[in-house]
Amino acid sequence: MAGTGPRLTPQTVEVLRLLLAAPPVPRYGRDIARETNLKTGTLHPILARLELAGWLESFWEDPAEHEDQGRPRRRYYRLTGDGVRVARSAVAARTGDAPATARSALRPRPGF
Repeated sequence: MAGTGPRLTPQTVEVLRLLLAAPPVPRYGRDIARETNLKTGTLHPILARLELAGWLESFWEDPAEHEDQGRPRRRYYRLTGDGVRVARSAVAARTGDAPATARSALRPRPGF
């Protein structure tokens, strides 16, 4: 996965930091938006790029959960096993905590 991946904008790094705080815990879009102070129109393309790159997986909650509460169905996101590894490296590289070789290995792939 080195050398390929989504564009690592400051907003993408913030999303990754949030998800890395508790990798196995699924988070839904509005929750992620609130925690990162991102508008959903900014957040959802980031989530789509991370999922396309294989860093995230998503799933819809059970319909019974949202119907009982009278709210729309939630789509949950969490980092994949590989996603945790590359996200840690990517965040470290963007914050200057990684050696230069790690930063150069995380060059974004064009088109993401």
